[in-house]
Amino acid sequence: MVPMFHDDGSSSVTSSSSPLQFFSTMSPSLGSPYQWLRELKSEERGLYLIHLLLSCANHVANGSLENANLALDQISQLASPDGDTMQRIAAYFTEALAQRILKSWPGLHKALNSTRISSVSEEMLVRKLFFDMFPFLKVAFVLTNQAIIEAMEGEKVVHVIDLNAAEPAQWIALIQALSTRPEGPPHLRITGIHPQKEVLDQIAHRLTEEAEKLDIPFQFNSVVSKLENLDFDKLRVKTGEALAISSVLQLHSLLAADDYASLIALKNSLLANGYGYSQSPDSVSSSPLSPNASAKMDSFLNSLWGLSPKIMVVTEQDSNHNGLTLMERLLEALYSYAALFDCLESSVSRISMERLKVEKMLFGEEIKNIIACEGFERKERHEKLEKWIQRFDLACFGNVPLSYCGMLQARRLLQSYNCDGYRIAEDNRCVLICWHDRPLFSVSAWSCRK
Repeated sequence: MVPMFHDDGSSSVTSSSSPLQFFSTMSPSLGSPYQWLRELKSEERGLYLIHLLLSCANHVANGSLENANLALDQISQLASPDGDTMQRIAAYFTEALAQRILKSWPGLHKALNSTRISSVSEEMLVRKLFFDMFPFLKVAFVLTNQAIIEAMEGEKVVHVIDLNAAEPAQWIALIQALSTRPEGPPHLRITGIHPQKEVLDQIAHRLTEEAEKLDIPFQFNSVVSKLENLDFDKLRVKTGEALAISSVLQLHSLLAADDYASLIALKNSLLANGYGYSQSPDSVSSSPLSPNASAKMDSFLNSLWGLSPKIMVVTEQDSNHNGLTLMERLLEALYSYAALFDCLESSVSRISMERLKVEKMLFGEEIKNIIACEGFERKERHEKLEKWIQRFDLACFGNVPLSYCGMLQARRLLQSYNCDGYRIAEDNRCVLICWHDRPLFSVSAWSCRK
């Protein structure tokens, strides 16, 4: 039985004997711990959890907090962070919906989160676990490096800008590949951008060590900055060097800056016209200015174009998590995160602590950001490949097809996982990395169009 989601947040299944039809006739109060809930088979429980999540989200979106609370109570009897795929997903979506409700009382929300500690070492650990447990970033790095190597053929001075220097493995592989060039290695300079100096220091040490071992002339330039606050002068791009830019899961966050600008413009407009202003949880997403406002993204892409890179390779989540309404985002997020959780279900034990950390500290936090946050705070604004193609085209970038050699390496890498579910597909001269037929990440290459 395949669940079907509707725009109004209701759900149904394709089978004529849907358990949801049966459940909808039941009359016990939502909050009661009935034994029949715990005796559901896995498939029936999964369908019922979807039904409850959509119902709860509808209540949250409509401000019906009492009904939302009752739904959350019932979901909590079925969801579990160490259960099957749907139970695990439901646990994190439930937490996200509860967070969204709490944000209606800012004082309460701040008090409950006032002692949260964000550890750089834990963040690095969970990113490393994601890199190790999934092939997605490895495939992206292989395709990116091959595109850079091909674009830099014959160049003597190569400068690579990494918009999120958090994983040394990509650049260690590039250094090793450049060391074997028939014409000899180039002088290589990598500029790494990251908000945490500690992360950049570790990357610099690893790469310098590798370059010295292979006797490659190398420099690492650290830029401690968030992407939205980047000072392009600090990139120190020089005349005569061939420039490459790599962006891995970063550009979507800039769309939050545009949403914030839209909110300020809307607020000022309302005040100027004599209207009061009160920001509700959906106020930003319902703003008529939000869909078309992209000043920050346009400015950033124009600045990248102004650097005249020979090649720019962009990896992004291939999902529509930037919808205007809570229900749009929840539906899309259910689909895409179900696929990610299913990847782990197929290859990692349910009791694995590493799996639990990735699901809670990475996927769970992303889900919370997509569902619970609005405005500038909502950073996880993943969008589909076709939207990125339109943006880059408008910014005067021309698409560069990813080569056969890169595709061959990527397919071999996926085959090494001994898992039939991982696939890559070509789309508009770009690459989609999929779990079965569900695209999850896109990789595209671009050059400046004069």
